[in-house]
Amino acid sequence: MNSFDVRFNWCILFLLSSFVYCLAAEQHSDADPSPDTGMIQTDTPVMPPRPIEVETQLRAALAARGTAYLPRTKHLLENGQPVFINRLILEDSPYLLQHAHNPVDWYAWGPEAFKKARDEDKPIFLSIGYSTCHWCHVMEHESFDNADIARLMNENFVSIKVDRELLPDVDAIYMTAVMLTSGHGGWPMSSFLTQEGNPFFSGTYYPPEQFKDILQRVNEAWETRRELIQDQSEQIMTGVRRAMASRRDAQRIDLTVINQAVTHILAHYDRREGGFGQAPKFPNEPYLFLLLEAVQRNGDMSTLTAIEHSLNAMARGGIYDQIGGGFHRYSTDNRWLVPHFEKMLYNQANLVRIYLRAYQITGKPEYARIARETLDYILREMTSPEGGFYSATDADSEGGEGNFFLWDINQIENALPPAEAELAIGVFNITPQGNFEGRNILYLPVALQDYASRENLPLPELSVSLERLKAKLRLARNKRPAPLRDDKIITAWNGMMISAFADAAMIFQEPRYLDTAVNAANYILTKNRDDSGRYWRASLGDHTSIEARQEDYACFAEALVSLYDRTNHLSWLAQAEKVTLHMIDLFWDTEAGGFFMNAGLTESLLPARPKEASDSASPSGNSVALRVLTKLARRTGKEIYLDHAEATLAAFSSEIKQHPHAHSYLLTGTAELLYGEQNTLQYGSRGNVVAEVTVKPDGHAQTLLTVTVRIAPGWHINAHQPLDRYLKATGLRMNSDQSGWHLYDVEYPSPLIKKLGFQQDELALYENNIEIRARIGKPGVADSNQLKVPPPVHLDIQACNDELCLPPESLVLSLFPVQFSRDMEGDD
Repeated sequence: MNSFDVRFNWCILFLLSSFVYCLAAEQHSDADPSPDTGMIQTDTPVMPPRPIEVETQLRAALAARGTAYLPRTKHLLENGQPVFINRLILEDSPYLLQHAHNPVDWYAWGPEAFKKARDEDKPIFLSIGYSTCHWCHVMEHESFDNADIARLMNENFVSIKVDRELLPDVDAIYMTAVMLTSGHGGWPMSSFLTQEGNPFFSGTYYPPEQFKDILQRVNEAWETRRELIQDQSEQIMTGVRRAMASRRDAQRIDLTVINQAVTHILAHYDRREGGFGQAPKFPNEPYLFLLLEAVQRNGDMSTLTAIEHSLNAMARGGIYDQIGGGFHRYSTDNRWLVPHFEKMLYNQANLVRIYLRAYQITGKPEYARIARETLDYILREMTSPEGGFYSATDADSEGGEGNFFLWDINQIENALPPAEAELAIGVFNITPQGNFEGRNILYLPVALQDYASRENLPLPELSVSLERLKAKLRLARNKRPAPLRDDKIITAWNGMMISAFADAAMIFQEPRYLDTAVNAANYILTKNRDDSGRYWRASLGDHTSIEARQEDYACFAEALVSLYDRTNHLSWLAQAEKVTLHMIDLFWDTEAGGFFMNAGLTESLLPARPKEASDSASPSGNSVALRVLTKLARRTGKEIYLDHAEATLAAFSSEIKQHPHAHSYLLTGTAELLYGEQNTLQYGSRGNVVAEVTVKPDGHAQTLLTVTVRIAPGWHINAHQPLDRYLKATGLRMNSDQSGWHLYDVEYPSPLIKKLGFQQDELALYENNIEIRARIGKPGVADSNQLKVPPPVHLDIQACNDELCLPPESLVLSLFPVQFSRDMEGDD
């Protein structure tokens, strides 16, 4: 069944009163909302009667919220208490609590709602959103807080509210249905379900009059066309199951498929404004991860140009908070100027990692600045006292979208001394007329280096001045009503952020970033894990209620591996293995391979058990799992991880082959599985040998290089000149080819001469920790079409213990231009 078939049946379903009501043609997100007083027009009660014990429970829950609790509704008594209370008052989710005082008789996702639908023979209305979603707030105000519309909902439907951030598996099922039937999706998601949970009519945001009309027509169809609805819902679910199933017909995935994905992404590169596709423009982090991986592997300058153009455009645009740091979720225009003002933790985490890798590859300090400012924003505004990271901040503030972030010239001049105000107005192009609803979104119309040149200012002096004035503007801005912050601490998103801080700690050599990563990991281990070792999806204060999904395990395991890499503490590796083994036990599809999103906890309510490999705004749980399994296989040598990595790739290989670009992060992991990680740190010999390369510039033409090798107790590697000519010697080399880079003056440490149990003759070997030093010579002239990245160095080793020798292997250690930054000055 394709999407056209579904739309066609959709129209048949709503052939009511000689009127074809086809969602694909009639849904609008930009219709003018009709006037709404929210007043009750008849004497019919809005809320249905509830058992006295339920009323008592709800009133007690409201009282327990305390005097600081502010009901979010226009229906208030003179004493400020809410007129209406529904079952969402019992929930922890900030999003659900926003709707706890709607006149809608909301239920949270669970068996109670489905039982009510069966008992009363009603269809289900399912609304999915999240706490910082602007259009969710609009529909809440226009429709769900409208007593007349609420009455229709309460009389004819069982209404369920879902926080997509807490139940991503539920969101995935019904978003797939929306995409299949309408070709587009978004939040709030509005779906009508049978009592079995099968969707039969779906959309996103509706203006109130249209929503009211849909409620009436769906109810009429439910009463008069039930059989057609059931048939339609089963057809849709057949399509959903097919879309979410992994296939057994494994395909070969290799560099050709990876290159096809890169080619497809670059075909959608916006050469004028940067980014990929047209407005609304998202950062598309999974695309950028894959492109950066490809650049590092093949050095192609055209790909790097697209990456840098996109990163520069975002960093200078309004999508980036020029005053406070951090990125908004997406841009509503092609220029990256006007953002949708919410800030999501996962965007910060993934973009920090991307800007860090761009800094490593290019050595350009601008990318380091953006990464640092974003991390400092997280430390300043999004970190709990206990160390966990909050999930998001709202798009709305002061009663409107983005007001917290907007400025006029008077506000700038009142916040800054005259000279600094003049600088801010010039740098950020602040005008009397503004660039957004009469006020200014701050952005950089030109790069700071270009501005400094134009104004004849030294760039370091300009940077210092800007840091000083931005701090003052932050203080002034902080006096405004701040956007709502969602204080949920989500395990998956914290895992992403921990990885970002760990990467920054390594690249910048800053202990505070590593301390932050360790503190957050300890928070998750303490607060988001139960005594059995299973994890919670999120915590809010002292409350945890929803079991973790597969992406939580995958992202947190990736974070734990990052901490092991940065600290060399085996406890982090052991924790990563525990989390990964739990993930395999709870989520692995033993029949078709790959990981399900949930552990079967909700499949009795969901009409299918979802499984995702394609990326959305962030990498899919299966793509993160592939990277984790690959990393653990190299760090431990255990077959279970390599077997599951290869089986994960095979499970989704048919989908990848059809739509390579939709699986960008999965292909990033595939490249690591097939060709090895590209890093300065590498593991070999089943994790018993660890090698790390560092460089120190020494004049314009050469660089000192040190390879530190850590060898596990009980193991050794052969020396550079072993006493037995049949043994594989340790060696350091560089495959220069035509690049012009070359390695020379290699110095090996003095070997140990000793006898081992398996051989009578003496051996020359290395144990414990050793260092190998060398010099790198730079090429005189580089090909302008190739990035000036030196080729990696290869450490050839063979590791043995008293019982066996492992096969010889070569550890490939990447070298980054940022390591040669002193040498590269003036070479552009």
